[in-house]
Amino acid sequence: MARRTRHAALALFPVLALAATMTACATKVNTGSDNNSGSGINLVQSGKLVTCTHLSYKPFQFSEGDKTVGFDVDLVDLVAEELNVTQEIFDTPFETITSGEVFNTGKCDLAAAGMTIKPDRAEVIDFSEPYFDASQALLVKKDSPVKTLDDLKGKKIGVQLETTGEIYANENAAKHGYTVVQFEDLPLMETAVRTGAVDAAINDNGVLLDYVKEFPDTAVVAEFDTQEKYGIGLKKGNTALKAKVDEVLKKAKDSGKYDEIYEKWFGKKPESK
Repeated sequence: MARRTRHAALALFPVLALAATMTACATKVNTGSDNNSGSGINLVQSGKLVTCTHLSYKPFQFSEGDKTVGFDVDLVDLVAEELNVTQEIFDTPFETITSGEVFNTGKCDLAAAGMTIKPDRAEVIDFSEPYFDASQALLVKKDSPVKTLDDLKGKKIGVQLETTGEIYANENAAKHGYTVVQFEDLPLMETAVRTGAVDAAINDNGVLLDYVKEFPDTAVVAEFDTQEKYGIGLKKGNTALKAKVDEVLKKAKDSGKYDEIYEKWFGKKPESK
């Protein structure tokens, strides 16, 4: 910035003080493009797009060495690139995302956590347009006699806390006569199946189908067509960032970039609807 004379600087002091106060309230995105300047997007940290998630939820987001990688991570990277910032991952309990706490306390800009769009969640957080189709699936040991929920009478089924899998399992517990056992995260639930702590577990099909590739002593024996769709979560009323996320997702699907990322993490292109 060019230097001004002392008198000019003094004359501008009230204006500069006001501008400094306004700048301190929120960080404006430097998009690097005249077309995007003035977009009204504010970020919680300068130069960063902070993404809340709950690790590990492979292949959507998980740790690989000192990095967090995955399908959701790659998609949000596209948003960060558009905003000319870098993505930073913030790991937090899933219920702090679905309750909106992470947004209300300014911990993150958005949340990408393999999260199903649900009416009760949409009351406290906003969602992007859907970006992934999912259903529930049943995980068991490969040699297990359990093939359906009917086979679980008097047995234990594992669920991940605060997930749609937990909801589905609870809704069907009385009908099938099993006991629901809660786990804080996905790896604990999956390990419980392998160790025999539970007889089966239910969660989204994408993560369980990925798990059996790595652990062939387990199997997905049933899927339940719950017609779920994932969305990226945002603070209620954050219309500017939501518009940008929706724009980037549409551009990725139209250009074929979405299919490329999908194939990278799932080994196939997405099924056309």
